[in-house]
Amino acid sequence: QVQLVESGGGLVQAGGSLRLSCAASGIIFDINVMGWYRQAPGKRRELVASINNGGSTNYADSVKGRFTISRENAKNTVYLQMDSLKPEDTAVYYCNTAPRSYFSWGQGTQVTVSS
Repeated sequence: QVQLVESGGGLVQAGGSLRLSCAASGIIFDINVMGWYRQAPGKRRELVASINNGGSTNYADSVKGRFTISRENAKNTVYLQMDSLKPEDTAVYYCNTAPRSYFSWGQGTQVTVSS
């Protein structure tokens, strides 16, 4: 059974940083393109960053230059380093395969950025 567990969210002031982690179990982690998604209140879930097994990354324009995705296959974990956070980054953040989410969503981790 596939399980995705996100952690690392919290409340931070604008301009601050957070590092999110996603631990995956029950999948062959290193063959998947993994991504971080977010869903703000009243908005659709969107893909903000993805990374393939070779380490190539893609970012949404809204986070490019501020967020960095990385992965550690030996630990079945993908990370999202978020710097220069803005109030509009406030959302619940999730990980899953990308660009299409194949697995059930985890509980996500809440990120709140105050102005």
